[in-house]
Amino acid sequence: GYLLPAKSPGDPKVTLVLDLDETLVHSSFKPVPNADFVVPVEVDGTVHRVFVCKRPGVDAFMKTVGELFEVVVFTASLDKYANPVLDLLDRNNSVHYRLFREACVMAEGSLVKDLNRLGRDVRKCIIVDNSPTSYLMHPQNAVAISSWFDDPTDTQLYTLLPWLV
Repeated sequence: GYLLPAKSPGDPKVTLVLDLDETLVHSSFKPVPNADFVVPVEVDGTVHRVFVCKRPGVDAFMKTVGELFEVVVFTASLDKYANPVLDLLDRNNSVHYRLFREACVMAEGSLVKDLNRLGRDVRKCIIVDNSPTSYLMHPQNAVAISSWFDDPTDTQLYTLLPWLV
């Protein structure tokens, strides 16, 4: 079976697959003074506070792509971390679907996002990811973005938007 439910035949929207960590946000287990939000995540019976910073421009980016694309956030992270982060990040409900680590496949010892498993016409899929390994199987569908950690002057999401639309 496919990872996503069937799309209505007349839906012309391109599927935009977005990575989460170092693409839209950066998270840290260490306290960060300028964190946008703090998410409690349970690991092996202990609740850890995860400090999440939003990449500059992410709110406007998400709002715009949510209107123009079928947006799928596809992360190699675990859902118990990524779900609460997305609940806080995706205030406009721009994300149509969320896929987590178990949706990835192993290839060459790494977690890879196989677009063939989405159940979409791969020619109408774009993947935005900071890790080239993630789109190993679909380099022709990929839009590379640099890894973001904390640079407040980063403009990648701003420059990416006009290129996508």
